[in-house]
Amino acid sequence: MTRIPIPWLGADPEAPFPPLSRALREPNGLIAAGGDLDPRRLLNAYRRGIFPWFMPGEPILWWTPDPRCVFATDAIHVARRLRRVLARSTWRVVADTRFEAIIDGCATARRGGSGTWITDAMRDAYVGLHREGHAHSVEVLDGDRLVGGLYGVRVGALFCAESMFSAEAHGSKVALLALARALAAEGVPLIDAQVASPHLETLGARLMARNDFARWCAVAGTLPEQPGFATRIACAATDLA
Repeated sequence: MTRIPIPWLGADPEAPFPPLSRALREPNGLIAAGGDLDPRRLLNAYRRGIFPWFMPGEPILWWTPDPRCVFATDAIHVARRLRRVLARSTWRVVADTRFEAIIDGCATARRGGSGTWITDAMRDAYVGLHREGHAHSVEVLDGDRLVGGLYGVRVGALFCAESMFSAEAHGSKVALLALARALAAEGVPLIDAQVASPHLETLGARLMARNDFARWCAVAGTLPEQPGFATRIACAATDLA
């Protein structure tokens, strides 16, 4: 078996990551392995444009792909069919009320498809970030029933969307649209979506060179997070039509 020559992170959660120029081209963006999911290490990673992704049984792997997939918060694509759904919807959108249910919903959705990277260790790490105010969830509700949502990490003016799911058609799209509208109202121009997929592209995702994204992270990660995120998210789905 060929060994991939990447740095192995040690025990110090505040130790710096390697320069982004050290990231591999194949697999795209793999920059380091090892370490842990300590909140300090995670936040340092996101400020650098790096995120963890690994499957059960693997060591922690750290990634910074080139190009990066992002959404412009003022350019989420809303198809005609979705606009019609929104116009007659009884759903409502809230934030940070059911973080653990959202992350569990994302994990369950992935297990039903190609497998999940949301291991118990990942779940515990992001629930911890949520309790410290660094991770947020967006919930789409039909009455009290959760029909979709997403979660991600917030560092200053940087929002890194980690995963989303739908229990009913369009649930995750409504969550993403509400998030984009709320962030745009703050003056936050981008949502990090990490790696492109055909589904994300249909929603308006675009590609951004890693160096450009890293420069954005360096600025956005130092800006203060404006209070009232949950208040700005809260709306009826019809408001998003």
